[in-house]
Amino acid sequence: MPRLLIVHHSPSRSMQALLEQVVSGAHDPDVQEAGGVEVVVRAALEASADDVLAADGYVLGTTANFGYMSGALKHFFDSTFLAVGGALDPSGAPADGADAGTTAGRPYGLWLHGRYDLTGAERSVHAIVGALGWRQGYDVLGVLGELDDAALESAYALGATIAALLVD
Repeated sequence: MPRLLIVHHSPSRSMQALLEQVVSGAHDPDVQEAGGVEVVVRAALEASADDVLAADGYVLGTTANFGYMSGALKHFFDSTFLAVGGALDPSGAPADGADAGTTAGRPYGLWLHGRYDLTGAERSVHAIVGALGWRQGYDVLGVLGELDDAALESAYALGATIAALLVD
């Protein structure tokens, strides 16, 4: 059975609500009927390289703090990048596909929540997953300010879509 790893930093009620919807989406009845996906949820400070290597796809959740991803998600990447085969060329840019790591080609999704601007946080995550060779499997869910029903529905769709990609 394919495995979906959800790595998140959810220090607020809003991030927790989005996480719950992503997890619910990953357990969508249509996905389960199509063969199912094992869903593993890890806080960013607890996720390991073994978790990444054992997964077939990923959903990442982070707050946007001072124009960057959360320190917890950055720690996750810092502590797993080399162990999972992250690849950079000699200039420090993401390596091309020929040199990409062992997790290259696996789908990922991303949700972010912030109060003012998500641009830097989104860009920083994309830079790292690009160096891992992961492929974006769904539109980024970026939520500024208070959550509404549309954001929660989008979080569900994010989880369901990435999970569905693993059973196709």
